[in-house]
Amino acid sequence: MIQLKSRREYSLLKESADVLKEVFEELEKYVGPGVTTAYLDKKVETAIKKKGCIPAFKNYKGFPASICASINEEVVHGIPSGRRLIARDIVSIDIGVLCNGYYSDAARTYPIGVVSEIAQNLISVTKASLYYALSNVKTGMQLGDLSYNVQAFVERNGFSVVRDFVGHGIGQKLHEDPQVPNFGTAGTGIALEEGLALAVEPMVNEGEWKVQVMNNKWTVVTCDGKLSAHHEETIFFNGDGPEVLTA
Repeated sequence: MIQLKSRREYSLLKESADVLKEVFEELEKYVGPGVTTAYLDKKVETAIKKKGCIPAFKNYKGFPASICASINEEVVHGIPSGRRLIARDIVSIDIGVLCNGYYSDAARTYPIGVVSEIAQNLISVTKASLYYALSNVKTGMQLGDLSYNVQAFVERNGFSVVRDFVGHGIGQKLHEDPQVPNFGTAGTGIALEEGLALAVEPMVNEGEWKVQVMNNKWTVVTCDGKLSAHHEETIFFNGDGPEVLTA
């Protein structure tokens, strides 16, 4: 069941999102060559707890860390480890925060040192696809319009959108209804009503869209071994249209 949020709940979502923005600002001081993803995980967990909030991913369905750190061909749900980032890597960092009973969720993909032209373009297109989609929808349109616009932008730029993993509603639970695909048909799906809170998260592959889950039961990788990027924002629909709370 879809839970539309009140103005009070909007304020609580925004408070959580504000903490998450500050956590990303702290994270970005450390992302670079030679750093392990386990080190980044510890920095994020400390930053969230200093704000009096809870890392949303830690122990969620058994996930062992506070961030998802997905490198190169890893799409989502990468588990932080002693692996060191090196120049030409790209790494997607996904973070969730629980603050005052409400969740926020966002992801960014970072180039490590100087990366290939295709890698930089992939990162740029992934982020731009989300904002292109949001600029082409307004309150009262349908979810399929949002999904269609993500897919159209990505494919127009020569990449593919992952089909097996999607965005979601968000609020007092990390994952709420509805599911938010990054592909679909315009003019279909639920109405984008005032009070709807979503985590919209294009996952975009350099090559084909097919993915598989590794033996650790968490990390998702591209089937063809090519690069993947991820960008996510927590969105709230008000009377004027979608507002990006985590931007």
